This record gives sequence, C-alpha cells and structure tokens, in this order.
Amino acid sequence: MKRIVNAVWKGGGMDGDGVFSSQSGAFSNMPYSFKTRFKNDDGKLGTNPEELIAAALVGCFNMKLSFVLNEANFNPDLLDTEAILSFEDGKIISIDLDLKGKVPKISKEVFIELANDAKNNCPISGALNFPISVNADLV
Repeated sequence: MKRIVNAVWKGGGMDGDGVFSSQSGAFSNMPYSFKTRFKNDDGKLGTNPEELIAAALVGCFNMKLSFVLNEANFNPDLLDTEAILSFEDGKIISIDLDLKGKVPKISKEVFIELANDAKNNCPISGALNFPISVNADLV
C-alpha cells in the first residue's frame, strides 16, 4: 500500500504559504503557513504538519484499539479520543491521548490494558520518536 500527500510551498519561511492535498481527496489545497503553524491558535486559517501528525496517530490508535477489543471479544460502541500534541523549542515533545470509550461488559482495568496495547502497537506509534501516553476512561 502506498499513500500520496502533496505539499506545495511558495515564498520564504515567514511570509510564504502552501497547500496540502491528499490522494484520497480528504483534503485538497488545505492551506498552511508560518501563521497557521505558530500564530493561529484556533486553527481556522489552515492546518500545520503537527496537527496532521496528531490526526494520523489518533485515527490509527482508535482503529487499532477497535481491533484489539474485538480480538478480546469486546465490541466497542464508541471510542472518542483527543490527541494533545506538545510542541516546544522547534520539536514535538509528546502526544497525550485522552480516550473516552463505551464498551459493553468490559472492566476499566481491562480497557486501560487494551488501550495501552493499541497505543504501543498501532503503525503510526511505531514511526514516532517521542513519548505517547494514553489516559483511558469508560463513559
């Protein structure tokens, strides 16, 4: 399997801007710039590479967890995970996953154990070189 994402950049680092487009069409000409990366706290002006990394991890994690739960004979009704990426001094230092799950007939202890298994074994986690934590709770 191969997936293609294209990035086009025009101009200098501080005053330039660019767009991301994906093979799937999930995003097309999504704007990014210095401002969207470092000065746009509400995210309304466009995305940035760090946001895309967090999105890739949280999506992979939820999907992996659904498989891990199925393998343990649980069927999740809901997996709602927020990824909080911390970026300091020009590098990503961590991502914290805040998971709320609705899974019939599972104990909190087993849910936490399986969530950590999913975190440690999703393909995106293995590609990242910084700490990833998961805080799991049942709703």
